[in-house]
Amino acid sequence: MAPQHAAHRALGRHEVFQTGTMGALLDGIYDGDCSVEHLLTRGDFGVGTFNALDGEMLILDGTCYRLSSDGSVGTVSPAQLSPFAVVTRFEVHVSQSLDEPHSSEQLRDLIVALTPSDNYLYAYRISGDFDFVRTRTVARQTMPYRRLVEVTKGEPVQVFPKVTGDIVGFRTPVFQQGIGIAGDHAHFIDEDRTQGGHVLDFAVMRGTLELCIGTDLHLELPRTVAFERADLDDDPQQMASEVTATERHS
Repeated sequence: MAPQHAAHRALGRHEVFQTGTMGALLDGIYDGDCSVEHLLTRGDFGVGTFNALDGEMLILDGTCYRLSSDGSVGTVSPAQLSPFAVVTRFEVHVSQSLDEPHSSEQLRDLIVALTPSDNYLYAYRISGDFDFVRTRTVARQTMPYRRLVEVTKGEPVQVFPKVTGDIVGFRTPVFQQGIGIAGDHAHFIDEDRTQGGHVLDFAVMRGTLELCIGTDLHLELPRTVAFERADLDDDPQQMASEVTATERHS
């Protein structure tokens, strides 16, 4: 593994762009000022959400999709705004063929084995045939906004069995908790671009895993009154617990 990791260092620097913070999203700051048009100037691959939590965002091959709470998928206007999104120009730095079934845990272990350190950002794409993908997508919110841990309670879960498609995700280092989501944050879309959502669990039968290593983070903060007035001094450990709770309530 050491020679491969040395090769990673020879690849040079690679930027990941982010608008907003996970800490603000957890606190109920669901409106931002970053447009889809701007996001697409910064990357062709990404995940996030839209103002008022109006669906999950998935950017793949330069197209931005809205994944709605009923599991359906549609494209969006360039003028749509986002309070939180992470994008990059996806370059394949590492590729691994998946010739046998992998659970989500086995896939996470493989990503760890293929990456040089826990201290970088990694964008990853899993393309192939899935035994199932289990997703959850929150519905559009109305003011006054509740905190995210409350919003996700009781939200419907969608299960897509025997489906072909793509998982678009990022793995974020623990020290970025609060800025981003420490660990994995991934969205799914099927090959027909008609169904998908925020990934809770999956099993892949066969396919390809591709990794893009991010060494630089460019963070833009919303210039909104809600963000200016937000109290964002929560303990990162508490934030981690709340992120886990949003998954557990699904």
